[in-house]
Amino acid sequence: MISSSSSQRVTLRDIARRLKVTHTTVSRALRNNRQISPALRVKIQVVAAEMGYRPDPMLSALAHYRQSNLKAAIGSELAWINLWPDPKDLRRQREFDLYWKGAFAEAARCGFRLEEFALNAGMTVARLRQIFRTRNIIGLLLPPKPTDAVPAWEGFPWDEFFVVRFGHSLPYPAAHIVASDQMSDGLMAFENIRRHGYRRIGLVTGQFNSKNLVRFAAGYLFGRLSLPEYERLPLLNLSQVSVHEDKKALVAWLKNARPDAILTDLASLRDLLAEAGCRVPQDVALAAMSVLDGNADAGINQNSEEIGRAAVETMVSLINRNERGLPKICREVLVEGRWVDGSTLPPRETLLARSGDGLQNRAVVPSTPRFELRLRS
Repeated sequence: MISSSSSQRVTLRDIARRLKVTHTTVSRALRNNRQISPALRVKIQVVAAEMGYRPDPMLSALAHYRQSNLKAAIGSELAWINLWPDPKDLRRQREFDLYWKGAFAEAARCGFRLEEFALNAGMTVARLRQIFRTRNIIGLLLPPKPTDAVPAWEGFPWDEFFVVRFGHSLPYPAAHIVASDQMSDGLMAFENIRRHGYRRIGLVTGQFNSKNLVRFAAGYLFGRLSLPEYERLPLLNLSQVSVHEDKKALVAWLKNARPDAILTDLASLRDLLAEAGCRVPQDVALAAMSVLDGNADAGINQNSEEIGRAAVETMVSLINRNERGLPKICREVLVEGRWVDGSTLPPRETLLARSGDGLQNRAVVPSTPRFELRLRS
C-alpha cells in the first residue's frame, strides 16, 4: 500500500495496471458511472483506496474550466414537475416564476433542456414515468407545492433519476434541497426594521404551521431576544378561512400589541389593515418577507432567480458524480436574500417629520394608536 504521505501521486493508470483494465474504466468507476458493472465499480474503488489514490485538484479544476468554457450542445432533458392543482398558479407566484427562469437559463447553459410536466388529475405517476424514459429525461426538479398533500409516488423509480427539490414544502421525496436562507432572511428583516427606527415590530402570518414560515419566524424571534419584554409583541396567526374573523382578530391584536411596524408573509394583510382603518405607513409600517409577492415594497428580496440557477448547478454536480436516487443524507444549499428599502416602511424619523408630530413625540412605548380601528361587516 502506498502511503498518503508518499511524494509520488497514485494515478488512474497505476490503478488500471494493477487491475488490468483501461484507465478510462477506472475513471468511470470512480465516478460511479453505470456503464461499469456494480461489482467492478466496487472492486476498483476498493483498490484505489488501498493504493492511496487522491484526485489531483489542479487537474480537476482544469477539466472543469475547459468544460465550462465549451459551448454546450442541448442533450438530455431535465423535468420541472408541477404539483399544483392548476399548473398555471405556480408561475403566477413571482418568486416561483423566477425559480423557473433561473433554472431554465442555467440548464441551457449546461447543455440541458428543461421542460415542465404537470402531475395532477390528468397525469398519473405511472404515465409520467413512461414519458421520462421515452424522452431520456435524467433529472427531476421539484418546485414548491401549495398543500401538504403528497402525490401517490408509490413505485416510482427514484434510483433512475437525479433529483433536487426546492424548499421544505415537499416532505417527500427526501432529496437534496435548494432554498432561500429563510432564517437568515427573517433576522435580516427584523434588524433592518429596527435600523429604520421602529421598536414595536409585530409578525403577522397566515400559515404559522408552514415549514417555510417557521424558519422565517425563527429568524424574527431570534432577533427580538435582545429586546426588553415590553417590546416583544405577540405573534398573530390569521386563519385565512374567514375574512371577517381575520379582521376581528387583526383589530384585537392591533389594540393589544400597538405595533409601529409589521413583518408579514400575507399579501392580503395590507387590505385588511385598510379595512381596519389603519394606514400604511402613516399608522403602521409594513415589510414583506417577499417583496415580489407580499404587497409591500419594503422587505426581503429572496434572490429567486439565483435559487433556480443553484438548483440546476446542484443537479449537474449530481450528474457529474452519477449520484442517482434519494440520498441517505440530504444536503441543503441556502441562497441568502437581501433587504430592500421601500415606501411601506420609511425611516421612522422621516415618517414622524412628515406627519408634523416632531421628534419630541417619539415614545419608547407608544400610546394607543391614533387611527380609529374599526371592524366592517
